Amino acid sequence: MLRRHDHLFTSAMTVGEILVKPLATGNAALIDRYRAFFAVPEITVAAFDLRAAEAYGRIRQDRGIHPADAIQLACASSAGVDLFITNDDRLSQKNTPGINFITSLSRAPI
Repeated sequence: MLRRHDHLFTSAMTVGEILVKPLATGNAALIDRYRAFFAVPEITVAAFDLRAAEAYGRIRQDRGIHPADAIQLACASSAGVDLFITNDDRLSQKNTPGINFITSLSRAPI
């Protein structure tokens, strides 16, 4: 990613999910490492804002997409990301306006 000068985009929800375990165990050192990781200029952490909320409403018209997945897709869609990488093969079959490509992690060009 760094060699190609890619820019990683993720949502604040992702950061929250990553912090669940270290917060539960009180692992302050790991919490600090995650904060530092997401604070680098090559990573954008997006909030779920009004633009994303509108995209979420459109995405949730497909009831096969779970709300948490729709939040992630909506944040990416509202930012116009090129590539959305997911662990969920089911999502890689979806077409979401504003996202050029959705692929599973096993097939991602990383």
